[in-house]
Amino acid sequence: MSSSETRSPLSLLFRRRSSGDIRKNLASVSSSLLPAFGIDVDDGYLHLKKYVIAPYDRRYRWWQTFLVVLVVYSAWASPFELAFKKAATGGFLPVDLVVDAFFAADIVLTFFVAYLDNTTFLLVDDHKKIALRYITRLLFPMDVASTLPFHVIHRILTGKMHEGEVYGFLNLLRLWRLRRVGELFKRLEKDTRFSYFWTRLFKLISVTLFVVHAAGCIYYWIAVHHGTGGNTWIGKHVEDFEQRSIWLGYTYSVYWSIVTLTTVGYGDLHAENTGEKVFNMFYMLFNIGLTAYIIGNMTNLVVRSAVHTFAMRNAIDQILRYASKNRLPEGLKKQMLEHMQLKFKTAELQQEEVLENLPKAIRSSIAQHLFHSIVAKTYLFKGVSKDLITQLVSEMKAEYFPPRVEIILQNENPKEFYVLVSGAVDVLVCRNGTEQVLSKLVSSDMAGEIGVVFNIPQPFTVRTRRLSQVIRLSHHHLKQMAQPRSEDGKKIFSNFIQYLKDLKREMQEEIPFLRELLEDTAVEKATSNEGLQSFEALNSQRETSVEGIQENSTPLPSTFPKRVIIHGHRPNETTGDTIGKLIHLPDSTENLFDIAEKKFGKHGNKILMEDGSEVEELDALRENDHLFIF
Repeated sequence: MSSSETRSPLSLLFRRRSSGDIRKNLASVSSSLLPAFGIDVDDGYLHLKKYVIAPYDRRYRWWQTFLVVLVVYSAWASPFELAFKKAATGGFLPVDLVVDAFFAADIVLTFFVAYLDNTTFLLVDDHKKIALRYITRLLFPMDVASTLPFHVIHRILTGKMHEGEVYGFLNLLRLWRLRRVGELFKRLEKDTRFSYFWTRLFKLISVTLFVVHAAGCIYYWIAVHHGTGGNTWIGKHVEDFEQRSIWLGYTYSVYWSIVTLTTVGYGDLHAENTGEKVFNMFYMLFNIGLTAYIIGNMTNLVVRSAVHTFAMRNAIDQILRYASKNRLPEGLKKQMLEHMQLKFKTAELQQEEVLENLPKAIRSSIAQHLFHSIVAKTYLFKGVSKDLITQLVSEMKAEYFPPRVEIILQNENPKEFYVLVSGAVDVLVCRNGTEQVLSKLVSSDMAGEIGVVFNIPQPFTVRTRRLSQVIRLSHHHLKQMAQPRSEDGKKIFSNFIQYLKDLKREMQEEIPFLRELLEDTAVEKATSNEGLQSFEALNSQRETSVEGIQENSTPLPSTFPKRVIIHGHRPNETTGDTIGKLIHLPDSTENLFDIAEKKFGKHGNKILMEDGSEVEELDALRENDHLFIF
C-alpha cells in the first residue's frame, strides 16, 4: 500500500493536488449532485483520458435509460418462459438473443466508464483500475451470468435444443437486471423535473404488477409439473389446460394471483395439492409485507398533500376557541383569523421557513437580491455606504400582513422598525377615541423608526390597507452596524432630521419635544457640518418632562449619548420636583452641574443615586438613571 493510501481523510482533503485532479474533483462533485436535480452536466471540462466515459455523461445516461426498457421485457419474459416452455423455444427466442446482445455490449462498455473513488472523491479514469474494480466485484459475474444465452450455447455444443427445466431456472438470472430499475427510480425521485407523487405512485404500481405476474407464472408452473393434471387449481376448471392456448392459462394464473394478493378469496380457484398449498402460504405471508409497504407509501403520499390543510384548520380552530373563551371583540378575532390564513397561504414565501436549512451565505445572497434596492431607496439610508446596507439587509426579516391589521400600535415599546416592500399602510393616531389617518406609506417607506431612534413609545399606529410585505430590523442590530461607521451614522442622522422637518404639522405635534428640537438653532448646525456632535450638544440643552420611565427600557443606538433624569434635591427629600428633567449626559461633572443650575436655579457640588450612593465617574451611569444633584 502506498503512503498516499495510508493518509488520514483530513490529510487527503488538504493535500496539494494537480490541476488535473482539481478538474476531476469539480467534475465529480457536479456529476454527483447536478443530475439528481435534473441539471445536465457540461462534459466540456471533464478532461478524462481517451476512451473513458464519464459516469454521468448525457449520452451514457440515455444508454442506461434504454437498457431499463429492455430490463422491463426481461422481468416479464423470464418467469413467463419458465411457466410456458413453448414461448421459450418459440417466438421469444430471437427477441431474447437481441436483448442479451445489448446487455453484453453494456458489459464491454462498463470497462470504459470512470468511477468515483470513495477515498479521494476523484473520478478514476485509469483503464486498469476501472477493469480491476469491475472484475473483482460481484457485479461482473452476475452481469455475465444474466446475459449468457444458455439454450443457444447448449445447442451449439451438443447440436440439440435442450428442453429441460434447468435452463428455465437459469433464465431467471436475468432478473438481476432489475437493479437498474431501482437505480432509475432513485434518480427520478430526486429529479425536480418530475413529480415525486407520480414517480412514487408509478413505482408502487410497477412493483405490484411484477409480483402478480411472477406469482401467476409460478402457479402455472406448479400445475404443469404436478403428477396428476386434474388435481391442480387450474385442472379442476380447464380440462387438458396444457394443450390449450398459452394466453388462456396466463389469464387464469394472473387472475388467481390477484385474488390471492388482494385477500378476496372468491373460492372459485383454490389450492388442490400440497405443493400449491405450501406456495400459497409463503405467497400470502409475503403479501402481508407487500400490502403494508403499499399502504404505508400511499398513506404517506396522501398525507403529505393534506397535512398543510390539516395544520391550517387546526390552527384556526384553536384561534376560534381562544377568542370565544376570552370573549375577544369580533374585529380582533377577524384580524387573528386573517393573519393565520395568510401565514399558511404564503408559507412558501416566508424567508425563515423556506431558507432555514440553507447556509448563511446563501440566505444573505437571497436577501440582497430581494431587498437591497428597497432598503437603498429609503430616506434613512440614502447616501450611506453600500457595505452598511448589505449588512443591514442580511439581518432583516421578511413578514406578510393581511389587510386591516396593525403592524405597530400607538404607545407600544419601540423594539423594531419596518421597511415596506410591497402593499400600503396607513399611519394614524387615536385622539379622544377617534382614529385619524395622518399619512399613507407605500413601497420603500419606513414605519416605527421615530420611536426606535428616540427610544420613546411609538407615537403612531401603523395599519395595513391591503396585503403587504415588510422587512423588519431591530434597533440593536442598527446600533451594531452603525457604531463603527461614523460617517454613515452622521448621514443617517442628517436624513432623519430632514425627514422630521418635512413631516406634516399634525404628525410633529404627536412626537414629544420634536417642535422644540427643530426650532433650536443647533439643529441647523447639526444637519450642516458638525453632525452627531452638534446633536449631542443640542440634546444636552433640551429638557423633557418624563413620568414613569421604565427602568429596563432599551438603550439608544450608540450614535446618541446616554439619557438620564436629574432632580434638584436629595433622594430622601420630598419636594415639588417629583418628575425630574430628562437630559443627555454631558462629558464632565462640571457640565452636569451647569445644566442642573440652569434647570433648578442652584449650583450643585454632589451627585447621588436613588439608593444614596455618590457618583464619582459618569461613565458608570446607565440609560435612564435618576441623579439627585444638590
